[in-house]
Amino acid sequence: MRVRTILSSISILILFLLSGALHPASARVREQKKSPLADIFSKTDPWIEESLEKMSVPEKVGQMIIASVDAQYKSSSDKNYILLSRLASEGKIGGIMFLKGDVISAAMFANHLQSVSTVPLLVSADMERGMAMRLDGATFFSPAMAIAATGNPDLAASMAKVIAEEARAVGIHQNYAPTVDLNINPANPIINTRSFGDRIPLVIAMSSAIIDGFQSNGIVATVKHFPGHGDVTVDSHLALPVLQGDRQRLDDYELKPFRAAIEQGVMSVMVGHLAVPKLTGTLEPASLSKTIVTDLLRQELGFQGLIITDALNMKALISGHSQSEIFVKAVEAGNDILLFPVDPELAHKAVTAAVVTGRIPISRIDDSVKRVLQVKRWLGLNRKKLVDLSQLQDHVGSEEGTRIAEKIAENALTLVRDRDRSLPLHLTMNGPVVDIILNDKPGEDLGNRFAEKLGLDYAVIQLRLDPTSRENAFERASELGRSASAVILTTGIQAYSRAVPSKLSSRQVEFVRSLPGLVPKGTPVVFISFGTPYILNAFPEIGTALCAYSENEYSEKSVIRVLKGDLVPKGTLPVSLDDRQP
Repeated sequence: MRVRTILSSISILILFLLSGALHPASARVREQKKSPLADIFSKTDPWIEESLEKMSVPEKVGQMIIASVDAQYKSSSDKNYILLSRLASEGKIGGIMFLKGDVISAAMFANHLQSVSTVPLLVSADMERGMAMRLDGATFFSPAMAIAATGNPDLAASMAKVIAEEARAVGIHQNYAPTVDLNINPANPIINTRSFGDRIPLVIAMSSAIIDGFQSNGIVATVKHFPGHGDVTVDSHLALPVLQGDRQRLDDYELKPFRAAIEQGVMSVMVGHLAVPKLTGTLEPASLSKTIVTDLLRQELGFQGLIITDALNMKALISGHSQSEIFVKAVEAGNDILLFPVDPELAHKAVTAAVVTGRIPISRIDDSVKRVLQVKRWLGLNRKKLVDLSQLQDHVGSEEGTRIAEKIAENALTLVRDRDRSLPLHLTMNGPVVDIILNDKPGEDLGNRFAEKLGLDYAVIQLRLDPTSRENAFERASELGRSASAVILTTGIQAYSRAVPSKLSSRQVEFVRSLPGLVPKGTPVVFISFGTPYILNAFPEIGTALCAYSENEYSEKSVIRVLKGDLVPKGTLPVSLDDRQP
């Protein structure tokens, strides 16, 4: 099994190094000799020049601020609805970022804000797994690691095309994706399955296909989190991560996917809230560092497009800093857009004051505003900024989108090991199939839908074990295991849980490891991860393990087909697991 795994890893590296011959979409990307950004960000345009000429200093500053939006406002009398309407009409924001809602409400609210704004708004969202991450009614896709496991950049490009078409139908112009961080550290609590893996050729091949899929279909792609968030052990939503690599290390690993994306012509780069002390000499977050944003990204790497901060509400920034100073330092560092300030009006006031007092030169503001307007012109917002609501049903939640999501889930499914030859299931006993759901925090209902689907083909008894489960729950699970015809262990841990560390309790781990010795000889024991593959490191005792990378319904359906023998897993692990793995 180890030999096959090594050979498979070598094969996939060769596949992606040579993927120009195998995958036309990727070949097209690499054949581009001239960056398309030269045409977008270098040309003069009457609309851009006239818009700049007409703007006051406060209006220019407003173009650099993107406010968060909840598209579930109940009425026009909602205080946040009123606030955002005023900020848009007064020119104090240049765009919005949707956090949640549904496609109809989002499209209606985007149209409303566009109608009251003099300069068209840049509408955005974090849609790594599709617009359904934020807005109900759209197509939900598997995370990046699943896409990488398919080994097919054409599928990645097809997914990006669907996301772009759905987004433009709603009035969204920019996606904060793809994530090009190399997930080198298995203990990373925030990137993990959001990454395409830990192999540079694979990450570049997949991200290139997605960038092309977005931008060739009218959506601004954004690579993140510069200069690399993969080799850290802290979630920047909670505290400041520290990337310990020196410049040589970053050149050899973290920066390579960013360089490739810039050479390809990606239009936007998001800078992460993480310290890089061996580059900056301080623990200042990269997003506030002129050394990182201007000297490295803008000048040395030659990036011409939009530079955007990661969300400015994150604790990696908030702790120990005044909000006003954060906003000003982000502009001084060289960022074009301030994303999701907790108080967008305070951000506007602070940066405007810094310009008026001379701390920030107006030329610095003009440079960023010109880039923002150049993007808006590329999007055609100077000609048409409203969307046709009657066209939503034709472009959102399509059958084609569902077909692609299903194909990704099916092709991603990875058989990590099957030492016991347990798949497909051949039940030799009359007992039930015991489905034990392992959660890393109490109160979750993940796994219920899978158990229900499994119950259509097998007599299933479901149990749920979490870190708060009492000893009698483990005793009950052991008792059922002794009389089961098969034991299925499932977990949906993605490793970006913030409230509770994304790992199982020692009692849960102990129980799982004991299972092979509890069940009668020949009883299949199968571990299925509907999330991170790294969790399999904890259970070398379990001889059969599958990774689906995602808990969506398409992944669940594919897993059941494997259990029944109707599908052979074709995915390949995009990351290296612990040496203990067979």
